[in-house]
Amino acid sequence: MSQLRYLAGVSTLEFFPELCAGCRTCLDVCPHAVFESDQESAGKKVRVGDRDACMECGACRHNCPTGAITVKIGVGCAQAVFSGNAETCC
Repeated sequence: MSQLRYLAGVSTLEFFPELCAGCRTCLDVCPHAVFESDQESAGKKVRVGDRDACMECGACRHNCPTGAITVKIGVGCAQAVFSGNAETCC
């Protein structure tokens, strides 16, 4: 899948690394590979790698067992509809 961009620098995604337990579920559920392994934690935890690729679907937030991720669901999807890319929306 090509990396889509919505509006640069406006994603509501917030990540709190101190709450990350290293389960890495966000790596599996994020459809746009926003998260990546954090090499500073020996690859056990994650970090936000490409915030502007976030479509704000909420999969990461819903699957994070420790609440390390917050995002306002639907904002990116609305932008996809406005720009004519509705098929890429959640």
